[in-house]
Amino acid sequence: MAHASDAYAARAEEYTALFGSMDAVHDDDRELVARWAGGLTGRVVDAGCGPGHWTDFLARQGLDVEGVDLAEPFLARARSAYPGVPFRRAALGDLGVPDGGLGGLLSWYSLIHTPPEPVGGESVDAVLAGFARAVAPGGGLLLGFCRGPRVEPFDHAVATAWFWPADELAARVERAGFDVVETAERADAGVRPHGAISARRRAADRQVLAPA
Repeated sequence: MAHASDAYAARAEEYTALFGSMDAVHDDDRELVARWAGGLTGRVVDAGCGPGHWTDFLARQGLDVEGVDLAEPFLARARSAYPGVPFRRAALGDLGVPDGGLGGLLSWYSLIHTPPEPVGGESVDAVLAGFARAVAPGGGLLLGFCRGPRVEPFDHAVATAWFWPADELAARVERAGFDVVETAERADAGVRPHGAISARRRAADRQVLAPA
């Protein structure tokens, strides 16, 4: 969302200092992303890459990866910190890749500010549909998100964000054209409950119709 990217741009230095390195990453998340990355082939995009630490992590796993984000201060920091990794400006809803051009797509907490229902043409379903167009059949998707008992907004420090029950977000991932492979949940003291969904792009002849 444009307002979220503007808000992150204004607080990029603060965000990077707090969360912009692998030292700030939970061991379980590092292991999950590494395991997911190990099953990928082809080009990979880190969508909403922020300061670029996850993009660099994937590059160190041997992947052909690039990071995309709308906040220019994040991109400038990422290019400076990881000069061997490509970064460019793009929106979650328009990644600028050919249909079926990706072997994998990481969206680690980049969807949390996207509304569950359409607002100004933007919604989680629309972004997930775009992800499905970008990922080749058999390719991987990994989402990190804020888990909650119901879909509802909350006051995030940067911009309004949404909690998601894992089963509700997984259902939307399935409707977009993916098969969910794994879900992970974690609740740590002092931080919001965490969720992750790993999925594989479904073949075109196995699409599931959304309910009427």
